[in-house]
This record gives sequence, structure tokens and C-alpha cells, in this order.
Amino acid sequence: MAPTNNRIARAAQASWLLAALALFATLQLHLLSALLAGSLVYQLVHALAPMLQRHVSSQRARVAAVIFLATLIVGALSGAILAAIAFFRSDGGDLGALLQRMADIIEGARGSLPAWVVTRLPADAEALRHAISQWLRAHSPELQHWGTAAGRVAVHILVGMIIGAMVSLHQAVPSRPHGPLAAALCLRAARFGDAFRRVVFAQGRIALLNALFTAAYLFLLLPAFGVKLPFAATLVGITLVAGMLPVVGNLVSNSVIVVLSLAHSPALALASLAFLVAIHKLEYFLNARIIGVRINARPWELLVAILVMEAAFGLAGAVAAPVYYAYLKQELLGEELI
Repeated sequence: MAPTNNRIARAAQASWLLAALALFATLQLHLLSALLAGSLVYQLVHALAPMLQRHVSSQRARVAAVIFLATLIVGALSGAILAAIAFFRSDGGDLGALLQRMADIIEGARGSLPAWVVTRLPADAEALRHAISQWLRAHSPELQHWGTAAGRVAVHILVGMIIGAMVSLHQAVPSRPHGPLAAALCLRAARFGDAFRRVVFAQGRIALLNALFTAAYLFLLLPAFGVKLPFAATLVGITLVAGMLPVVGNLVSNSVIVVLSLAHSPALALASLAFLVAIHKLEYFLNARIIGVRINARPWELLVAILVMEAAFGLAGAVAAPVYYAYLKQELLGEELI
């Protein structure tokens, strides 16, 4: 009995080391997009497959249902990504035009803003463009990687989704019992998948709610008072996409909304700021209730994890931080260490 227990303990320790190396290599080798895409497809298939499989009895029919569902999900996600890219490249969602509009608004609003605000703004649109250029030069290696690797990232996402579909299919087929190391690695993968599901699905609900509140503000509340902000549809899209990153994402989208509100008046900018602060309070509550409860973490813990991971791995680290931290909590809770 003792040798068997020792072998299981060594297998568990080896699996933790391999899991840590795999997660580190995912960031170092720029494979995060593939990991997230594959995990999303797997979790969607895993969540929806039982609804189809309960209507069939044979094993072959169950496998066919999983294949159909996986194909449908991969196709739907691919279509959604292409639609988002097309929108942000269109005239209605042009991000370049949005940045130029923001520069023009800041330059035109200088005369109506308090002196303490003016001193903290760029002198004119050219100064703002210069500040943006400095930021671009400081981050040029990372941005060059994004530009040259855009096609590779798209391939990674597609391959990741296919792998996720294949793994979900493998789960539908009975297999022989695993050895100690394989069983330990399956447990690591199951805990990571559970952490991913808890964070991404919960944050998706929060991002959707924020986008709905923002759309109601831009398309219903402001027009009721005779105000129409430019790039409203783009702002909703940015809020939805950026909202998938806890706390930090909404700071970006909200800053854009406040600046565009200056196109109408400083009073509207303050009103927008007040509205967005209220949304932030609601999001803080939602993070505590939806994400915090699901992974036993407070919002400030997630923010610290995001800051540390961003400092270590850049933007990819900030995106991965909530999932990685949730997985760490899952492992510690699973081993009853916290």
C-alpha cells in the first residue's frame, strides 16, 4: 500500500510541475489565444451536449451529437470573430477615426475646461498625437509582434477551437482507465477548465450587462435629452470586448465615453462620468457576487493578479491573469491548503 501511495503522490507532484510549465510556456510561446479558444469551445460543448444527448440512447448517436454541436460552435465563434473584425474596420466602427475625433474634442474643449484640468491635457491635437507616438515607440516591439503575428494568432485561434472540439469528442468516447500520472494530469486539466468556465462565463455576463447599460445610456437616455454622441455603436462594441477584462477593461472604454461627451459640453462629460462611476460600483458588486463567490476571490485580488501578470507578460498576462489566478485558487482549495 505504501509504495502505491508514494507513486500516486509523486505523480501528483509531477503533474503540478507539468501544469505550471505548460501555463508558463503558453504565455512565453504566445499560445494564449489558442488555449482560450480551445477552452471556450470545450466548455460550450460540455455545457450544451447533455441537452442533445438526453434525446438519444446509443453511444454512436451521442458521439454524433457532440460532433454536430462542436462543429456548430466552432462555426458560430468563427463567424462572430469575423463580424467583429469587419465592424471595427468599417466606417461606422473605425477605431482610427475614433482616436482622431477624441484628439479634436480635447483640443476644442480646452477653452471651456477648468485650469487645473487644462494643465493636465495635451496642448493640442498634435501634442496628443505626439504623446501617442511616444507610447507606440515605447511599446513598438510588442505592437510589431501583434502586427506581424496577426495571421498567426488567427490560425492559433482556429486550431485551438478545433483542438477544443476534438477534446470534447474524446470525452464522449469511453476510454481505458488512466495510470497515476495521466489521472493526475486529467485532474489538473479539469480544475483549469472549471476555473476557466467560472471566470469567463461570469465575466461574460458582466461585460454583457455593462454593454447593455452603456447602450441604454447612449441610445435611450441621452437622445431623450436631445444629445447624440458620435461613434455610439463603436463605444458599445468597445465596452463589450474590453469588459471581458475585469476592472481594467471598463476603465479604457469609460475614458473614451467621457472624452467624447466633451464634444457636447463639460456638463455632459461630468454626467457621463457620474453614470459610469455608478456602473463601476455595480460592476464591483457584480464582481464580488458573480466572480468572487465562484472562485472565492475578492475583486482586489483579481486586480493585483492582473497588475502582476501584466508586468511580467504584458497584455497577454493581463488577459490570462483572472483565469490563472482562479486556477491557482482551485488547486489550493482542492488540496485543502486554504
